[in-house]
Amino acid sequence: MLQIAREAGVSLGTVSHVMNGTAIVREPLRQRVLNAVKNLGYEPNELSRGLRLNKTSIIGMIIPDITNPFFPAVVRGVEDVAYKNSYRLVLCNTDNDSSKEITYLSQLKSFLPAGILLIPSMGSTVATNSSGPPVVCVDRRPQGWKGDMVTVANREGAYKAARHLIDMGHRQIGLIAGPSYLTNAQDRLLGFTQALNDAQIPIAPEYIQEALFDRATGYSSAMRLLQMLPRPTAIFTTNDLMAMGALLAVRESKLSCPKDVSIISFDGLEQTELTDPPLTTVYQPGYQLGYTAARLLLERIDASKQPAQEIVLETTLRVRNSVANLNR
Repeated sequence: MLQIAREAGVSLGTVSHVMNGTAIVREPLRQRVLNAVKNLGYEPNELSRGLRLNKTSIIGMIIPDITNPFFPAVVRGVEDVAYKNSYRLVLCNTDNDSSKEITYLSQLKSFLPAGILLIPSMGSTVATNSSGPPVVCVDRRPQGWKGDMVTVANREGAYKAARHLIDMGHRQIGLIAGPSYLTNAQDRLLGFTQALNDAQIPIAPEYIQEALFDRATGYSSAMRLLQMLPRPTAIFTTNDLMAMGALLAVRESKLSCPKDVSIISFDGLEQTELTDPPLTTVYQPGYQLGYTAARLLLERIDASKQPAQEIVLETTLRVRNSVANLNR
């Protein structure tokens, strides 16, 4: 920094204020410092700066499954906000393993991040910690979490899906639910059962299958439903990956969707427009989910004493060709 001060013809303190943003510097002096930085090819050491300020311009983000095509849109929303505000994103993948989540949280904190965004793993027990960097949870609520949270209206979205099946004349409906220990899966199950209860449609417990939000368990769960008597006229899968597995199960059972079995899903992935038939699905705004969570985290970084917020984004039912109308 001494070289920069000499090159710019300013004091060392002026250079420090410009580089660290610790005080307002008159624009002509600021430009002289920035020109000197450029001429000397100076690259600031983010970790050294972080040690001085007790935080870096790094935002950590932990996601449960990098192979799930829903999460890249969430990450992109976060990255756009971070980059626009001169933060840099560090991404970690837990493979839905709570022990890996704990390890990543500890390691990220050692890098003095400005804040952390967390999509909890299965069985996550992360606790609100006022002494560490701010944490915003996204999509799922960990057990006992009382901090900032951004999610979507899972219960209302599932209600819309089940209501659509009922309005199309379906009464024998199967459900492929997500893992019962994830809050978004719990809410989608509640929305589904509420819609059937409101319509006074009974559902036997065996017509509710639990899966892992992936294609393989969606396939195996659908196979079990298709072997039941009476066979469901429709299946609601609570994410799109499970729906793709269900479509495969229908084809391998020598059945047709929607002629023999209708399928409706939840997520709104772009791939659902390309399936055969295109899937009717509840769209949840992944990009906006990440964007909103990142904005909330920046607010928390700037005003850490504000009360915790919970933001819930709306879902939209996208009707395509995978649900038959039995009223005709």
